[in-house]
Amino acid sequence: MKTLEMCLAGAQVLMPDGLMTQPVSLAEGLVVDETLVREVDLTGYIILPGIVDAHGDGFERHLAPRRGAMKNLDQGLIAAEAELAANGITTATLAQFYSWEGGMRGPEFAGRVLDGLAKIRGQVETDMQVQLRFETPMLEDYDAVAQLIAEHGIGYVVFNDHLPHEALEKGKRPPRLTGQALRIGRNPEKHLEMMQAMHARRAEVGPAVDRLCADLARRGVLMGSHDDRSAAERGDWRARGVGIAEFPETLEAAEVARAGGDAIIMGAPNVVRGGSHNGNVSAIEMVMMGLVDALASDYHYPSLRRAAFLLADSGVVDLAGAWALISGGPARVLGLSDRGTLTPGKRADLVILEAATRRVAATISGGRISYMAGDVAARFVG
Repeated sequence: MKTLEMCLAGAQVLMPDGLMTQPVSLAEGLVVDETLVREVDLTGYIILPGIVDAHGDGFERHLAPRRGAMKNLDQGLIAAEAELAANGITTATLAQFYSWEGGMRGPEFAGRVLDGLAKIRGQVETDMQVQLRFETPMLEDYDAVAQLIAEHGIGYVVFNDHLPHEALEKGKRPPRLTGQALRIGRNPEKHLEMMQAMHARRAEVGPAVDRLCADLARRGVLMGSHDDRSAAERGDWRARGVGIAEFPETLEAAEVARAGGDAIIMGAPNVVRGGSHNGNVSAIEMVMMGLVDALASDYHYPSLRRAAFLLADSGVVDLAGAWALISGGPARVLGLSDRGTLTPGKRADLVILEAATRRVAATISGGRISYMAGDVAARFVG
């Protein structure tokens, strides 16, 4: 596929040392260190590295805009890619559940999403990757999930456990159970029985996870844990080769992750809101303490860009450091050494913002335009 070959001149460019006024040349899908004949004047704009999202489930809204309307997943994924590009995201990690919760989180739906993504990959410019979020209490599904990971070449698996163990241990009916069951078309009593059965076998989960992690590690699959609450919990995951701590809920878990050399991902909405909506540890405080390697969109794609500027404007970190949390940082966490900065030899992944408004004017992924709107289009076309 043909890529852009041009020199973008006149803009402020975010380099590792900060904003500089210098040209950025693109050729053969890469940032190159040479002068090209075709020049586009981008005076009044800012060029920054393309955003790398390490975890986001905002795409779900495009797959099921109304309850039950989930027929054409490939078209929904194409619509999701348009939203990603409009928010400056050039690499997106789609966080897809494989869960006992059913519906859009169920195993069958996960398979459909993976099939749909394989179908549309050649039709989109954004690098759309997958993170499979596996619910560990699903003891009957370990072989099936391992096969799914292998068949689709999934390179990133995160382990979750959303069973309400405390309520089940006390013999209580978990809150919101009836609504949850009816939403996915399941009898509430059957839903409760399933949850109770999984809870009763919780002692078997640890050994099953050990075996799966060992298998995935041999295959080179990246692994993360989700919502760690304690030092012991994070330590257990690290011992299994699970080196990413996603959204740790406590400072204790984050500090032991950092001490052990684990990567830490927090949610950009946590930064934008000024704190967690669940009352967990503040992402801003963790950034200030040097405990965050990457910010992820979580459930809201626009929050990535907003979080970076909020951190820079408030003086928590400089702009280069703040933007690295949504570009170079997540690229390193995901093992994507070919992107995350605008240095020569890297993928031509970049976002162009209006300097005055910070609106996304254009997004270029792999040297191809994935989004462009407004006055900047006339400069490229002209």
